Amino acid sequence: MSSVLIEAHFLPSIEYFCALHAHESIVIEKHEHFIKQSYRNRCYVLTAHGVARLTVPLTGASAKVPVHQVQIDYGSRWQANMWRTLQSAYAKAPYFEFYTDDLRAELFSNTTTLFSLNTRLLSMCLKWLGWRKNITETMAYVEKSDQTDLRNTISAKSDFSQRPFYCACTYQQVFGKQFVPNLSVLDLVFCMGPEARNIIQSSASKLNK
Repeated sequence: MSSVLIEAHFLPSIEYFCALHAHESIVIEKHEHFIKQSYRNRCYVLTAHGVARLTVPLTGASAKVPVHQVQIDYGSRWQANMWRTLQSAYAKAPYFEFYTDDLRAELFSNTTTLFSLNTRLLSMCLKWLGWRKNITETMAYVEKSDQTDLRNTISAKSDFSQRPFYCACTYQQVFGKQFVPNLSVLDLVFCMGPEARNIIQSSASKLNK
């Protein structure tokens, strides 16, 4: 069984799913140390004012803290603010209402840790895509793995075009005249619904042609 080792992102990008699509099993790195300014607690969506970053606020997050111990800060109204942004961005998207109950339930679940929220959201997104992939978590951190190791490969600090996973297939977005690639998979699912799976597959396979 083909398996891939990767860290958990918050509502991952289309590139992330392109990297996963060819593997039957996903192993989530649970014992890495937290990395700031990464996709672990942020994602990007398209609004009427352009690309917007959605961020989960954290408490006690540092490079010395294992990622599964990093806790979410509920001292602010980040959930309500994030939901308001998503409604403003995607209320007119063809499939927003179809998926909204799942997403709202997870975002407002008050999950204690970022790792738990991210893994739950990943399972939700895989269900939306109709992907039956086995998800497990690492038992300890190892430097080298026998699996396809993509840990820290998909970075927010560099453009997706510098990596070999995603070649954008365009689709109709809610806002803008020019297509914006590699947003959170939310953008793709809300706009394209069941077709999202095929677009991810095509976006990944284009690189091999």
